[in-house]
Amino acid sequence: MSRIGKRPIPIPAKVTVTLDGQTVSVKGPKGELSRTLPPEVIVEQDGDVLVVTRRDESRRCRERHGLCRTLVANMVEGVSQGFQKRLEIQGVGYRAQIQGSNLTMSVGYSNPVTIAPPQGIQFAVENNTNVIISGIDKEIVGNVAARVRGVRPPEPYKGKGIRYAGEYVKRKAGKAGKK
Repeated sequence: MSRIGKRPIPIPAKVTVTLDGQTVSVKGPKGELSRTLPPEVIVEQDGDVLVVTRRDESRRCRERHGLCRTLVANMVEGVSQGFQKRLEIQGVGYRAQIQGSNLTMSVGYSNPVTIAPPQGIQFAVENNTNVIISGIDKEIVGNVAARVRGVRPPEPYKGKGIRYAGEYVKRKAGKAGKK
């Protein structure tokens, strides 16, 4: 039995869950999310908890059990608390700012790079160098954060670039390190 899949998902007080066949809809104070799960898993509501079980013991069912439980748990957490990713910009003259709802970054290119947020994602900037990406869908928040980081990933020689908060970048010695 999957250690992750067998754990029940508690439903907070202000969150409502609607089960319609394989479609799970979760509505909370931050918004509403819906996802259709594969037929290998069964989602049942038991009072104020959700339980994800598998139809049988086939390999395909076992593979999807923990994944689907985590997807549903992320939906419940997203509509109740939301998710956020923090990015740090390091480099002389590198900075970010908000223009309307778009994120505009000056990161060493000849022109500033502008990124428009997808539906349900908000950008925030602290001290011109810390970018906060927030939203209710964990998958979209992570993808947008990866896209922003991909504009100028941290390089190993001087450490300049955009990195996740707390990310360690292994540094290289460069030309002087040969001696």
